[in-house]
Amino acid sequence: MATTTESRPPLPTRIWREWRQLRVTRSFSEEIEDLKPPTRFTFLPWLLMGVGALSHLLQGEAANPWLGGLGLLAFNSLYIGVVFTSFDPRTARGKVPRRYLLALAAVTYALAIGYGGSWLVFFPLLSLAVGIVVRGRRMGPVLVALAVSAGIVSGLRSGDIWEGVSIGYGSLISGLVTAAMLTLFDAVTQLRATRQELARNAVAEERLRFSRDLHDLLGHTLSVVVVKAEAARRLAPRDLDAALAQVADIEAVGRQALTEIREAVTGYREGSLSTELDRARSALAAAGIEAVVKESGPPLPSQTEALLGWVVREGVTNVVRHSGATSCAIELAGTGGHVRLRITDDGHGIGSAPGSGSGSGLKGLTERLAAVGGSLGTGPGPGGGFRVVAELPVEEEQTA
Repeated sequence: MATTTESRPPLPTRIWREWRQLRVTRSFSEEIEDLKPPTRFTFLPWLLMGVGALSHLLQGEAANPWLGGLGLLAFNSLYIGVVFTSFDPRTARGKVPRRYLLALAAVTYALAIGYGGSWLVFFPLLSLAVGIVVRGRRMGPVLVALAVSAGIVSGLRSGDIWEGVSIGYGSLISGLVTAAMLTLFDAVTQLRATRQELARNAVAEERLRFSRDLHDLLGHTLSVVVVKAEAARRLAPRDLDAALAQVADIEAVGRQALTEIREAVTGYREGSLSTELDRARSALAAAGIEAVVKESGPPLPSQTEALLGWVVREGVTNVVRHSGATSCAIELAGTGGHVRLRITDDGHGIGSAPGSGSGSGLKGLTERLAAVGGSLGTGPGPGGGFRVVAELPVEEEQTA
């Protein structure tokens, strides 16, 4: 019985598709970041370019072989010294690599002029060392000068102009490629450090935002609980029903606080201005403070309402805690493109009570409003007491 098999594309086609899929899922920057940066041992294998000079020495084809051997040993030693000191954090930014480089240049020119032939390949190695040590604006002129001089020496020593062009071009490319590669990896290292710094800053900013939320949230809630508990204690001996009503309010405030804390922890809390105004009336009434609330102007965007809700919460909390006031006025006035919230009490004023004035809560509100182009002002009221004024630009919400 014949069997049928599913047709599949040829193997080269499948390999090409898988390779393209890999290229789509991984960006070039990610591939660069996965590469290991070069180390001091990365550039040592290039010394094998001097095998030709060593072969001439061993075969006796070079004049003064002992002198050539010492020169070859000096070149290798100085080259290794340049590489090792350049990748050593203790000496990389000092003068030691440059001193090794100058000595290496002297030995290179001496060997090239004295021997020529296969010894001319030390010019590209010298250029490679220059690419490791020299950076910035000086690198270009130094490499050009090295390439031109290497080409002239090679052309005169070999008697072939094209030999000189080849050595000069090879020297220039060697230094440029080395410098470009090291610069690329330096940029990747700085990119990683920048990403880590941005991540730390984001965490710090989120912690600051969360601490402000908890301060504003718990400070107001606990103040209301304390005020209502005091009211319940005062009312209990003479009016049990009124005291129980205050206790019921404490329970409701506590339950609402638990909900708001959960929402704040998840980062989705968005206050309602009308809710905060109702709570402000309740808290002020429980503290024996007459509340006067005036609202005018068009409806506000949700983000603006949320910010003004925080202002009402913090301002009323300070009035209940510190002011000793008998009345508190909350005025909300909105015009085209601008809204102003003013909270004024007739209490002790700035500095007359502990905690009055610019506390951490008002400082946090100032930062919140400044982040969206608003401002928060505090100071004495027109007839004494304390006043908080918040101003915000209003942008129309986009509707789908």
